[in-house]
Amino acid sequence: MAVPTPAHAVDMSGPRVLDDMTVEVALSVMTGARVGYLLLCDGDERCTGAVTRAQLVAVRDSSAYTDRIRVRDVLGVGGQDRAGGASAPDC
Repeated sequence: MAVPTPAHAVDMSGPRVLDDMTVEVALSVMTGARVGYLLLCDGDERCTGAVTRAQLVAVRDSSAYTDRIRVRDVLGVGGQDRAGGASAPDC
């Protein structure tokens, strides 16, 4: 039996936002929608990954945080989380 990965734990019908949204706005959207993650879309509305509340909070609470950091900046190459978590799920 396969062990579920974070990619399997995210409901792919969840809230979708553009990946150029700031971290603070994304956290506000999550609070309003009462969800723990957002699916990220590029300018062509293609899903590019997902970000969790924990990832965004880790970035916001870091010493390198500025109000110009975009949600897409939270994820590194290949979806590896810069905040030290698991890879973002494929959409």
